[in-house]
Amino acid sequence: MPVSSLRKSFESASLPAITYLNGLPRFVPFLGILVLALAGILLPSPAELLLVVVIAVLAWILALAWPRLSGAERLMRLAVVAIMVAVLVTQVFPRG
Repeated sequence: MPVSSLRKSFESASLPAITYLNGLPRFVPFLGILVLALAGILLPSPAELLLVVVIAVLAWILALAWPRLSGAERLMRLAVVAIMVAVLVTQVFPRG
C-alpha cells in the first residue's frame, strides 16, 4: 500500500523529535509522561493543561506507529488515549 504524501510529511516533521527521544534512556520518556499525568491529576487548576500535553504526545506517538501496529496493539493504545481523555474530562468537569 503506497504511503501518502501527508503521511510522509508527518513522519519527516516528527523525525527530529523521535530521534531525540530515541537517544534517551527508555525509562525517561515513560517517566516524563507519568510525571506529567500525575501532576495534571493531583495539582489544582489549571494543571489539567498537563493532561492535554500527555494526550497530545500519546496521540502523536500512536499516529506515528499506527501503520506498523496489529489490531490488538491499536486497540490497547487507543484505550490508553481514551482513558487519559476520560481523566481529563473528570478533572475539568468534576461531579458534585
